[in-house]
Amino acid sequence: MRDDESVPTGKQSPFTQLDFQLVLLRRMADHNPGPVEDARRRLGVSLADMREANRRWQAMVRSPRSRPALSRYRSVLGEPESRTPRRIGDLDCEAWRWPVPLWPDLRFEVLTAAGGAVWNEWLVRAPGAEPPALHTVEDLTPWSCTVDEATRAFAPARPLEGSAPTRWGLAFTAPDASGVRREVVAEFTWGLLQRTEVSGPRP
Repeated sequence: MRDDESVPTGKQSPFTQLDFQLVLLRRMADHNPGPVEDARRRLGVSLADMREANRRWQAMVRSPRSRPALSRYRSVLGEPESRTPRRIGDLDCEAWRWPVPLWPDLRFEVLTAAGGAVWNEWLVRAPGAEPPALHTVEDLTPWSCTVDEATRAFAPARPLEGSAPTRWGLAFTAPDASGVRREVVAEFTWGLLQRTEVSGPRP
């Protein structure tokens, strides 16, 4: 069987945690096809499998009969590993987190308000996992850090509007290996760094 082929089945299988990981990878493939290809092969799935998982996910999200986002995540990923109360400004919410086998040091986090409304969905560092050492531009390699880690390491960082609902951007200054401060625009998908554009030096 060719790598881009999958075996057709008469009955559609349940949407699983593996399928959800393929959805995450599909969005990242626009920026980082190389790492995504490596990850896809580690998971033992074809290109067709990844496309089909994304098609099914989009169909679920856009269906007029779609269940609420939090219920959808719970159905696909099971019960969360943790549920933590959190206060953001004047708003109370709860952070639900699930493990993501493809990235053992990360968790998929959903911030939800009272009534189950979802405010945010992205990857964050797992509790107790060693955070990346972010000191220079050279440390900002694909998949090396999350939005909040880059924000803290290179404060003050200015949020930028992403090109899609699952994408975020940050603008900040950071030193290069020689100590020269550079202007940096970092792009994230599902909260994980995908690429940076570096210019400068800063005036």
